[in-house]
Amino acid sequence: MITRRNFIKSSITLSSFAFLNKTIPVYGATRGLKVLDRYEDEHTIKYDLVIRREELPIGIKEGRPITVNGNFPAPLLRWKEGKEVIIDVYNEMDEPTSIHWHGILLPNSMDGVPGITFDGIPPKTKFRYRFPVKQYGTYWYHSHTGLQEQLGLYGAIVIEPKEEIYQYDRDYVVILSDWTFEDPYDVLAKLKKWDGYYNYQKRTVFNFFDDIRKKGFSKAFSERLMWSKMRMSPRDLLDITGATYTYLINGFTPEEDCKFIFKPNEKIRLRFINMSSATIFDVRIEGLKMKVIQADGQYIQPVEVDEFRIGIAETYDVIVNPTELKAYPIFAEVLDRSGYAKASLTYSEKVSAYTPERRKVQDRSMGHHNMMHMMNKHKKMKNLCADCEPLKIPDSFGVEATMVNKHPRCRLNEAGVGLDHNKRKVLTYADLKSLFPFKRRKYDRKIDVHLVGNMERYVWKMYTYDGNQLTSKFEEPIKAKYGERVRITFINHTMMEHPMHLHGLWMYLDNGNGKFNPRKHTVLVKPGEKLCVEVDMDAIGNWAFHCHILYHMETGMFRVLQIC
Repeated sequence: MITRRNFIKSSITLSSFAFLNKTIPVYGATRGLKVLDRYEDEHTIKYDLVIRREELPIGIKEGRPITVNGNFPAPLLRWKEGKEVIIDVYNEMDEPTSIHWHGILLPNSMDGVPGITFDGIPPKTKFRYRFPVKQYGTYWYHSHTGLQEQLGLYGAIVIEPKEEIYQYDRDYVVILSDWTFEDPYDVLAKLKKWDGYYNYQKRTVFNFFDDIRKKGFSKAFSERLMWSKMRMSPRDLLDITGATYTYLINGFTPEEDCKFIFKPNEKIRLRFINMSSATIFDVRIEGLKMKVIQADGQYIQPVEVDEFRIGIAETYDVIVNPTELKAYPIFAEVLDRSGYAKASLTYSEKVSAYTPERRKVQDRSMGHHNMMHMMNKHKKMKNLCADCEPLKIPDSFGVEATMVNKHPRCRLNEAGVGLDHNKRKVLTYADLKSLFPFKRRKYDRKIDVHLVGNMERYVWKMYTYDGNQLTSKFEEPIKAKYGERVRITFINHTMMEHPMHLHGLWMYLDNGNGKFNPRKHTVLVKPGEKLCVEVDMDAIGNWAFHCHILYHMETGMFRVLQIC
C-alpha cells in the first residue's frame, strides 16, 4: 500500500556524522537570491546542498526558516541542457526532508516525493540526486515533506538552452512567496476549526443592503442563501491572507524593496516564479508592457500584456524594455487584495519605485455555477473547449463536497475574479500558443478529475472517473499504460482556484491551438471550470498528482498516477 508517511527509519554511525560536519561549511543565514557555486566539467554539473533551520530577521521580525547553504530563499541553481546534474543533499535538521525538482523530466526515483518515489532524507544523512537535463527554461525546487515548503525550503532553477532564441541585456529571477511567523501546522489547525479564520474582509449587512438596491431583494436573498448552503462567503478568495502572511520578492518584504537594476533602452528578462504555499498573485509593472515569452519553462509565441495572474507553482518569463531613467514598481497583488509583494526595477540602488494604489477586493459571482451564464458564453468558447465534456458528473460526493457543479464551463479566455473588465490587457490561457509545433495524435481514452472540497471541515479531494470506477483515496492509484495518450478533464466543483500539478510529465493544455497547444506542468483551474489537458504516458513509475496549494494537498487533494 502506498502511503505518504511511509518513511523507512534509518540511522548513521556517529563517526559518519562527524565526517559530515567536518566536510560541510557552516553558514550564517542570509536573505536574497544567491547563485550557488558549482563544479562543472564537459559532461557534468555538481552541487552540494546543506539544509538547516536557522534564525533570520524577515522584515522587522525574527523568523526561523529552513535554509539551504545558509540562504533563504534557497540558492539559484544554473544547469545546462544536455548535461548531467549531480546534487548531494545533506540534511542537518532533526527531522526528515526531501527535494522535489518541480517541472523537471527525470527518472522516477529522482523525483523526491517521500513515500512514493523514495524514503525521504532522514536527519543527519545525505542523499544523492543524479539525472540528465533534458530541457531548458525556468523551474524551481522545494521540499515535498510535510509543510516544510511553507518554512522556506524552495529555490529557483534556470536551465540554459543549447541555443538561446531571445536576446536581452539582463536576466533576473523574481521569486514570489508567502511567509508566516506562525507554525504552519497551527495555521492548518485554525483552518480546520474555523473556516474563514484568516478572512478579515467578510461581507456585512450593509453589503447585503447594497445588493438589494442593485439586484432586488429576491435575487440578493437567493444568492446569499446559496453561499450559506456552500458554507462559504463570496470573499473566500484565498484560505490564508495578509492577516498572517508577509509577501516576499526574493525573500524581501515590500518595505525592504528588492531592487533590479537597469539602464534605459536595455532589454530585461524577468523570470517570475510563484513559490508560495497558498497565494495567487496578480503581477504588473506600472508604466511598462510585458512581453511573455515562456510559460512553465516552455517557449510560447510572444504575447504583450499589462498584467498576468500566476498560480502557485507556475512560472512566466517576460521581457521588458524600459526607456526612461525612472524607477518602475514590480507589483504583485494578492488575489483577495489583502496584501502585496513589491520590488523596484530601477536605475539606481538608491532609488525606489512608488507603491501603486491597491485595488478593492471583488466578490465572487454565483455566475461561475450558473447555467444561463454558461450558455451565454458557449458560442465564444466553442473552439477553445471542443471535446471537453466530462464522461460523467456524479450526483454527490458525500460530506467531502458542499456542492456539485452539474454544468461546468470553459473559462480559458477569462482572466479571473478581480481582473476581467479592468481595462488592462491581462494574460489568459487562451493567449498561450507554443512557439514550436508538437506531434499530436488522437487520445486513447479519457479520465475525469473532479476537484471537490468542504470549506467548513477544511477537507479537499480529487475524485477520478475513468468510465468504469469513481475513486478518491490516496491508496487507489490512477492507472495508465505506458505509451498511451490520456485526455484529462478537470472539473472544479468548488468556488476556489486550484493549481493542479502532475509530476514527471507534461500536460498539453487544450486551448484550441491544435499542435501548438502549450505544454505546462501546472494548470490553474478556476471555480466552476472544466479544463482539458492531454498527457503522453511516457515515463514509468508512480507520479504525484496534486493541488499545489500546500494545505489542500496536505488535507487530501493528492493522488498518485501509476504508469506501468
